[in-house]
Amino acid sequence: MITILDYGINNLHSISRAVALVGGEAEIRTDVGSADRLIIPGVGAFAKAMSALSPVVDEIRAFAKSGKPVMGICLGMQLLFEESEELGFANGLGLLKGSIKYLPKDTGLKIPHMGWSPLTYRSHEGIASEGVDGEQVYFVHSLAAVCATDEDILATADYAREFPAMVRNGNVWGTQFHPEKSGAIGLRMLRKFIEC
Repeated sequence: MITILDYGINNLHSISRAVALVGGEAEIRTDVGSADRLIIPGVGAFAKAMSALSPVVDEIRAFAKSGKPVMGICLGMQLLFEESEELGFANGLGLLKGSIKYLPKDTGLKIPHMGWSPLTYRSHEGIASEGVDGEQVYFVHSLAAVCATDEDILATADYAREFPAMVRNGNVWGTQFHPEKSGAIGLRMLRKFIEC
């Protein structure tokens, strides 16, 4: 069973439908419950999200420490990191080493980065297996991760700067893009998460 974590500021039902499309069984919960996999979605501001998650932060960390698979999507991926500079400063879950920084605004590109962008793969493990350079996925974000460890980066994208689009450390996975809005490519990644 996959728990899709509901903390009040996330896009839940499209993820739940996408998981069902690839043969997964999911439930939307405000706690981790008895899940064998956990998805942390999210749209919105980092500090507000961490405040909303505060009742279950220890539960999330314990779940990750147990070795069971965790996947963060968009803001959910950003929350996996140690800290964010969004609207000041806030601590994250600390499951991945690094920080969340604003995309540069002096490049002439519109921020937020909204729309389809191609991926460049550095690894083809887990959710990144079967990935092909140049395949496009759907992004909506103004900030992106700066990983402390390059080995954690599975794939990058480029908008205002090169940034980690897909990350992994052990059993903890993240996508800065929305796999549930990325057609067959995103569904393939969710299926791989179910299988890992």
